[in-house]
Amino acid sequence: MAILQDILYKVRIRSVHGNLAVKVKALHIDSRKVAKGDVFIAIKGAAADGHQFIDSVAEKGAVAIICEEMPSTLKEGVTYVQVENSGAAAGFMAHNFYGQPSEKVKLVGVTGTNGKTTIATLLYKLFSGLGYKCGLLSTVQNHIGSEIVPATHTTPDAISLNALLKQMVEAGCTHVFMETSSHAIHQHRIAGLKYAGGLFSNITHDHLDYHKTFDEYIRVKKSFFDGLSSDAFAISNADDKRGPVMLQNTQAHKYYYSLRTMAEFKGKILENGLTGLVMTINDQEVHFRLIGEFNAYNLLAVYGAAICLGEDKFEVLRVLSELTGAEGRFDYIISVKDKVIGIVDYAHTPDALLNVLVTIKGLRKGHEQVITVVGCGGDRDKTKRPVMGEVACEHSDRVIFTSDNPRSEDPEQILRDMETGLNTAAKRKFIAIVDRKEAIKTAVNLAGPDDIVLIAGKGHEKYQEIKGVKHPFDDKQVLTEIFKLYER
Repeated sequence: MAILQDILYKVRIRSVHGNLAVKVKALHIDSRKVAKGDVFIAIKGAAADGHQFIDSVAEKGAVAIICEEMPSTLKEGVTYVQVENSGAAAGFMAHNFYGQPSEKVKLVGVTGTNGKTTIATLLYKLFSGLGYKCGLLSTVQNHIGSEIVPATHTTPDAISLNALLKQMVEAGCTHVFMETSSHAIHQHRIAGLKYAGGLFSNITHDHLDYHKTFDEYIRVKKSFFDGLSSDAFAISNADDKRGPVMLQNTQAHKYYYSLRTMAEFKGKILENGLTGLVMTINDQEVHFRLIGEFNAYNLLAVYGAAICLGEDKFEVLRVLSELTGAEGRFDYIISVKDKVIGIVDYAHTPDALLNVLVTIKGLRKGHEQVITVVGCGGDRDKTKRPVMGEVACEHSDRVIFTSDNPRSEDPEQILRDMETGLNTAAKRKFIAIVDRKEAIKTAVNLAGPDDIVLIAGKGHEKYQEIKGVKHPFDDKQVLTEIFKLYER
């Protein structure tokens, strides 16, 4: 149990009404979870404003309420603390309440549009392979050592995040690798955390439904690096035109990785095929099991972080050469009968889709067809839909537009939005099939021997969200079953 005054350390307070010496049992941003002796932090969210639940949590026995606007009626015996920003307050308070866990591990944050999951997962696998007990916070899953904890968000809310970090500390983890999304940065979910270092992968068209403008999206990503301390490291992609911008104002030690220009961590691809990548990293030639130029960048970022964390370069490259990537990232299976290559990938942005399709083109040995199954998520950035359609048709021989996670939207309207990006030639290449399983089956039907079928957009996800309901759906499992059907 903590004292309220102690856990308010570093919080920007405007006014206080009541006693700061009260004991606190738990912190909550969800009013439904508040019990007697707890503190409720009222956050203005996208869906609801926590301030409207202040009176009800006071009646439930909350000892203190943290808010940006004081309610008109103050309940006797409840402490009210008015703060500048409730989201930031939640971050600092959670960090203090759980014993400042990020200061007891080496925490590395990975941000960027594409590659976050692969980089964080590779770091987790690498450092585990080097003999450390590690934590992982990612889109696919969270790990505390070898224990798997299901992931609900790319970056959890501040209270869940610090609770997880405390569990990692108690389990003996020395290193924690964490995807750090733009939403989490903007909503101050990472406020109060102490990072040993930060990595930037790249930035492309995404989340404009939330950030509204690309400049704002860049600014939010950059603010993560602006907040790093002088004893941390910051590693950025020199080949991304915003790579140097990210590190402009950071106090951290700056490093770059690159395939195209001078950098501290320099790579060169020698071979790229279905068996993996052969590349040099700082003049050391290594064979990696990952495929494609985008993974060459991911490997350089991981190598750079390991060196900045003080590891031996030869040991790092040895372990890295044995690793596979994250689930649902260029995951491929080959049909027994016709040797059709089926690739499942999480690519859900125009740039990620382009990267995967360019990689696939590089794997072609002759005139194999590339057949792409792709959709776009509902209730998300609509401006990328026509671009996704255009990219898919430009770099594929045949394309099937289908449902991704339509959520509350009409799936047929999403497909019509994608179609608006197509010119006359592209329109001849595509068909629309709303049912995702039927779309995958059709793609396999269209494929001849040695053709390549790409199923993009959902990757590791094991569900499809339609009208608020999550239905079981696993692209790789569905593809495997369809391959088996055609092999009878």
